[in-house]
Amino acid sequence: MTGAPSVESAVDAVEYGAFRYLTKPVVTKNLCDTVVRAARLHTLERLKRLAQELPGGTGRRLGERAALEVCFSWATRLIWMAFQPIVDWKARRVFGYEALLRSDEPLMSNPAELLDAAERLGRLHDLGRAVRARVAAAASAPECAGTKLFVNLHAADLSDEELYSTDAPLSKIADRVVLEITERASLQGLKGVAASVARLKALGFQIAIDDLGAGYAGLTSFTQLDPEVAKLDMSLVRGIDGDPRRQHIVRSMKGLCDDLSMQTVAEGVETPAERDMLASLGCHLQQGYLFGRPERRFRAPTW
Repeated sequence: MTGAPSVESAVDAVEYGAFRYLTKPVVTKNLCDTVVRAARLHTLERLKRLAQELPGGTGRRLGERAALEVCFSWATRLIWMAFQPIVDWKARRVFGYEALLRSDEPLMSNPAELLDAAERLGRLHDLGRAVRARVAAAASAPECAGTKLFVNLHAADLSDEELYSTDAPLSKIADRVVLEITERASLQGLKGVAASVARLKALGFQIAIDDLGAGYAGLTSFTQLDPEVAKLDMSLVRGIDGDPRRQHIVRSMKGLCDDLSMQTVAEGVETPAERDMLASLGCHLQQGYLFGRPERRFRAPTW
């Protein structure tokens, strides 16, 4: 740390093995973040070195798992929820907000990395419980009063008994919650899916199929989940204003969902042209950057 920065001193610092080169006046948050990150990386490296010294050739695998455990534990303590508006374009009102997982842990800032770690460590239930607790805590904000909260649910969460507890934080506001189960993940191998969904609905939850058009779901998934909401994947929405084939598919999907008494939400709307085309096809519930990006607070959408 220096009050007289120069190229020469920066080079010297790197040669001595400095983690970061900070110039004065130092912003307190930057200093704290740097120290925390350095400490964590040091712990990871130490665990790797210890593991590599284990006999029998298993050290590297154990070391990687130990490092992953440490990083995952830090990441779960630092998770927070971002909320993106879902709008009723025709009525010009907020229909709900989707809660999206985030973490301030630099080594697992990508939600996909956090989910992958949870799956590899067998801790999907721990992550799911942490997410649901945070959504429930945020639900009392006046900005989202009277709106639906869409919460992503990993298929494996269906085997977590805490999900069905009437004392669980999210169960207490179940009548406002739509649980999204992605079409990208197969339900094969899960037992009693229909019965599990029935238990959730008995608590007051609604069910949505997420990413419709992008994954495994077919008649079997619809039968098992019996969803009230279908969310059209952004791959169907992107550029729909200039693609007759996408228009035909979305029109047909919307018609089928109407016949099944399911609401349809179009995801990934980014341009006014996409918005207007979807509206002409009857898809008035829309979500995407055009209306608002995911943020820590419940922000009003951009009309």
